[in-house]
Amino acid sequence: MYKDTAHINSLENEAIYILREVAAQFEKPVLLFSGGKDSITLVRLAVKAFYPAKIPFPLMHIDTGHNFPETIEFRDRLVEELGLDLIVRHVQDSIDEGKVREESGRYASRNALQTTTLLDAIEEFKFDACIGGARRDEEKARAKERIFSVRDDFGQWDEKNQRPELFDMLNGSIELGQNVRVFPISNWTELDVWSYIEREQIEIPSIYFAHKRKVFLRDGLIWTADDEVVYRDEHEEVFEEFVRFRTVGDMSCTAAVLSYATTIDKVVEEIRESSISERGARIDDKRSEAAMEKRKQQGYF
Repeated sequence: MYKDTAHINSLENEAIYILREVAAQFEKPVLLFSGGKDSITLVRLAVKAFYPAKIPFPLMHIDTGHNFPETIEFRDRLVEELGLDLIVRHVQDSIDEGKVREESGRYASRNALQTTTLLDAIEEFKFDACIGGARRDEEKARAKERIFSVRDDFGQWDEKNQRPELFDMLNGSIELGQNVRVFPISNWTELDVWSYIEREQIEIPSIYFAHKRKVFLRDGLIWTADDEVVYRDEHEEVFEEFVRFRTVGDMSCTAAVLSYATTIDKVVEEIRESSISERGARIDDKRSEAAMEKRKQQGYF
């Protein structure tokens, strides 16, 4: 059990303050929901921030079509149980409309394609603030982000032109056409998120826990062989192993890790001992040193 209660309480209070500032400063906010542990944590924080009232903004999922089935099942059940409003927009529609082109080959992914779908959805609903679960410890480009991160009228991020955030003062003032990406758990770590999930007894998708799965090896990483979405060469042998997923992205770009952690407390213990970032299992971050930063500049979250 995580012992530093004061630390977790401080992070929770900060996140709740940020969420309330979003509701106060913006006209049409939305919470971007992937079905992963970070966005699930955001939902719990939002429930607490506005209790006993309903969360005053919808959830939105940009569905790539290559999600883990367990994640989609969990998303729908959570929304129904909490009575939340959910908007879903599909990358497949952007492909069918000719706005983006499907990648091919052994490293093909729809991860980058979802930027177009996201920007179209922001324009469709005129959202002026998009709340997400990105954390600064995940990746060096995300470490540069402010909590209120302004995007221009093309949805792009300029890392060299960001507002100072001093003394927890969050400036939500934007010009016509601009919108803000908001990161309430910027200052959390992966261990903090799991410790909060453990303390709050938050339900999460089963893929976060160890289970036997058909997998294969490529580039030193473990990939699921349960779905045709994941490209596999004929010589890449399928075998069964106990694995879990530390991060939930597309099946095509998210590798598993060997694990026997079947409960939250065992996951917490495992993460404490790990020397590798959770993003180390995301092949889309390995395309170049600046892969994430380039995607963010183009409008990715």
